[in-house]
Amino acid sequence: MDKLAKASNTIDIIKKYNFTFQKRYGQNFLVDTHVMDKIMDAAQITHDDHVIEIGPGIGSMTQYLCERAGRVTAVEIDKDLIPVLNETLKDYDNVRIINEDILKLDLNKLILEENNGKPAKVVANLPYYITTPIIMGLLEGHVPVSRITVMVQKEVADRMQAGPGSKDYGALSLAVNYYSSPHIAANVPPNCFIPRPNVGSAVINLDVYDKPKVKVGDEEHMFKLIRAAFNQRRKTLTNSVSGALTLDYSKHDITEALEALSLSGNVRGEALTLEQFALLSDRLLSDRNNLD
Repeated sequence: MDKLAKASNTIDIIKKYNFTFQKRYGQNFLVDTHVMDKIMDAAQITHDDHVIEIGPGIGSMTQYLCERAGRVTAVEIDKDLIPVLNETLKDYDNVRIINEDILKLDLNKLILEENNGKPAKVVANLPYYITTPIIMGLLEGHVPVSRITVMVQKEVADRMQAGPGSKDYGALSLAVNYYSSPHIAANVPPNCFIPRPNVGSAVINLDVYDKPKVKVGDEEHMFKLIRAAFNQRRKTLTNSVSGALTLDYSKHDITEALEALSLSGNVRGEALTLEQFALLSDRLLSDRNNLD
């Protein structure tokens, strides 16, 4: 079949089905075969892989995935696109189309059923407005995936791979780096989409660790600490965390724990590495338990 990722073919399908783009779903169809090739190179799909595609649209990327993967599960929230996908993917016998909201779908159960629990790969052109909930849902939910290759807003991709001290570094950077190794594979300009978004995009690879990058006693507590530290990033970590409603630490508690780790009581959250946040989390909990 001729590639749907060519702009003229995408336009033909849109006209044939009188399809209307839904703003609530953040729909932007990729119309560049060179970018599709870059995504496939980054994802490293083989015939042994089960791939979950989030938001297949009219099936442009799904075609590429079906030609490379053993099995593809395409999860599309827009019911109006299901008849389109049934036509555009009719020549492929290794694809299953599911009309569901990815945020409500039990992916652990799906992978168990579709791939006997073996880790799958996720590939997607993600709607900008729910990029973070989707990615964090996959990572925090410990969904068995070995690699996540997604098109996201360039600004979000930069935040995912940012390191300490940079303006892009924050809670998302730390969360992504705790669970995976991120790498931007390609930058994609707005003219590669229909309709054109207002911002640039990027393809980012997340190679998911078998075990998180650092050891921490209480994962949930560490991420509460991280979110509090960046909630008001211009403040010192001591002031940000002591004022957090989700935690119950005094300025003295935090300063004492920081100094025990040879860190200044005036340090900001953006200066701490993931390893230091893990140590600080463990230290705060240890100090509290010793007082109980």
